[in-house]
Amino acid sequence: MPARQTVDPDSATPVYVQVANILRARIESGELLPDRPVPSESQLQQEFRVARGTARKAIGVLREEGLVVTVMGRGSYVNPER
Repeated sequence: MPARQTVDPDSATPVYVQVANILRARIESGELLPDRPVPSESQLQQEFRVARGTARKAIGVLREEGLVVTVMGRGSYVNPER
């Protein structure tokens, strides 16, 4: 299994963009499957050691791109329509 990607807090690229890029790569590689949940904000906080707002913004980027859909009270899922 490949090593998990990490974020670089000193990079010029904002951390939420780095997290979104990692999640996008997981979706495109098939690691995160269509119509299945993406990691929750709290899971992203733990994995990447980021603030909840950072995790929320990363999911928001993917939502805007149409890669994920958010279901109120249930969480975010990989968009099966992508």
